Amino acid sequence: MAGATTSQASLLLAKQLRDLMKNPVDGFSAGLVDDSNVFEWQVTIIGPPDTLYDGGYFNAIMTFPANYPNSPPTVRFTSEMWHPNVYPDGRVCISILHPPGEDPNGYELASERWTPVHTVESIVVSIISMLSSPNDESPANIDAAKEWRERRDDFKKKVRRLVRRSQEML
Repeated sequence: MAGATTSQASLLLAKQLRDLMKNPVDGFSAGLVDDSNVFEWQVTIIGPPDTLYDGGYFNAIMTFPANYPNSPPTVRFTSEMWHPNVYPDGRVCISILHPPGEDPNGYELASERWTPVHTVESIVVSIISMLSSPNDESPANIDAAKEWRERRDDFKKKVRRLVRRSQEML
């Protein structure tokens, strides 16, 4: 049965990739890291306008499980990122990437967590939204959250440096 699940997942991912190629979405681009593996995507997110990340180019790897869309992918920035909802190792922490069902910590509603209706597009749009409005109530990067709350000017300087660096990498 696992093989059937994997082939369903790969068919769905191939379709989502084709759809994105035919109808690109503003704010990001996506493609496969390696053409032989539909379960690992390279995503470039363009910093949303009118945010601290405006004009930046941030690369991430999206890794899908064999049972996608029943379980969420993981998303990890490979570009340097300073944000309360991004772990120091680059992993993105937003509700829709958390496994479906009740939150064992009681922080999130089940309706805020992963559901199989999410697509690559809805995931990246959620990440873009996260860049626009950090959630410092439940941070993945405690130092970034603390700086966001207590020393906003330092936070802004650090992010501006990251944006400049990302532009120089092009």
